Order: sequence, then C-alpha cells, then structure tokens
Amino acid sequence: MQLNSYPTSSTGANVISFPKLESWNMLTEVATIAAQVNKRRVLCRISMEILHEKFGDSEGEPMQSVALYRNAIEKAARKLIESDRFEEDGSILIRAGDL
Repeated sequence: MQLNSYPTSSTGANVISFPKLESWNMLTEVATIAAQVNKRRVLCRISMEILHEKFGDSEGEPMQSVALYRNAIEKAARKLIESDRFEEDGSILIRAGDL
C-alpha cells in the first residue's frame, strides 16, 4: 500500500477550502471533515475525546459538536495544513493543543 502526503506549495499560495463534507466513524470514535488543498482532498480528523474535552458533552451527538464548532475545527485544520503537519497517510489529525 502506498501512502500519499499532500504538502503545501512552496510559494505559500495555497488555496484551502472546507466543503460541507463530514462523517463519523463509530468504531474509532473519530469525526472527519474534508478540506480541499490546491484541488486535493485532505481528511481532517478529530476524536470524540478531543471534542468532549474542548467543547463539552458531545458523547451522545459528536457530529452536533462538529456542526456547532466547525469554525474552530476548520481554523485548527487550516493552521495544521499551512504548517505541513500531515500524518503519514496524508490526513490532518487535530489534537487538543491545536484548538
């Protein structure tokens, strides 16, 4: 299996947008929102543990927390993308310290 990374451009002229694409993985308890970075899809992940820690009681409806705090999540994801802090699989993992 080949893993792809999606580095940002060296010119700093990144185009980053966040289409309204999101999902919840019940097995891993991780929410994912999509980012478009220079026309490439990047998955940005945040765990239920971090959602609960940062935004309060989200254990029953984690995607409701994602919807309510999407701006903060996108802001954290944008900073990580701009800092080239991609995981080995090309995704972004948002940790508590990123919010």
